[in-house]
Amino acid sequence: MSLETEVMAQMKDAMKAKDEGLLRGLRAIKAEIIKAKTEPGANGEVTAEGEMKLLQKLVKQRKDSLEIFQQQNRPDLASKESEEIAVIEKFLPKQMDEAELKAAIAEIIAATGAAGPQDMGKVMGTASKQLAGKAEGKMIAATVKELLAK
Repeated sequence: MSLETEVMAQMKDAMKAKDEGLLRGLRAIKAEIIKAKTEPGANGEVTAEGEMKLLQKLVKQRKDSLEIFQQQNRPDLASKESEEIAVIEKFLPKQMDEAELKAAIAEIIAATGAAGPQDMGKVMGTASKQLAGKAEGKMIAATVKELLAK
């Protein structure tokens, strides 16, 4: 089942249950899918990889907003953002924890033959492709930097 049909099915259930938080998150996903489908060159289709990037972008935007709302002491807005993050993350694959991420990046470093910080670009290119959807870009970059500094 495609992401769009899954979201539509869950939207119906959320409307029946009158679950505003779930509905807000699902509507945000649906809006982004429609936007991606209508972009030039998309031909009305969104690939599975495109869907993952889209969902990651939505989560990142909401985490940034959540951080700002918490700094400005706005718990009402912060709670809405965290509800939406939870909804969107249901559609993403399980995120790697720190130990799994370090192990995966250590393997990539060994495979690419990286020797130090000067090889960060080479490692990041491979890591970003292999770990797409499984870990956040910031976490990948920080872990690569840490492991190459040793």
